[in-house]
Amino acid sequence: QVQVVESGGGSVQAGGSLRLSCVIFGYLPSSYSMGWFRQAPGKEREGVANIDSAGSTSYADSVKGRFTISRDNAKNTLYLQMNSLSFEDSAMYYCAARFGVRGRLLPDDYRYWGQGTQVTVSS
Repeated sequence: QVQVVESGGGSVQAGGSLRLSCVIFGYLPSSYSMGWFRQAPGKEREGVANIDSAGSTSYADSVKGRFTISRDNAKNTLYLQMNSLSFEDSAMYYCAARFGVRGRLLPDDYRYWGQGTQVTVSS
């Protein structure tokens, strides 16, 4: 059984930074990919960034240049460094994992999900 646990959300003023973390527990193959997604009230869940076991990444256009995804394979941990936050970044942020290649930045491509961590940016 695979479990995904996020942490690091909180409240910050516009222009500030936050770092999210996500730990994955359980049986893991040698190759698995992880991603960050977010969902604001009344909106669909959207992909933010993902990364595969080799460190190859992709980002949503809305966060390019501001957010950085990284992972520590030895710790089975995923990170999301978020800089220059704006009100539009406010959402519940979810960590997700899938076995194998990175996949698309689409929720349907990911099988294992955490419960989410709230990010609130005040203007």
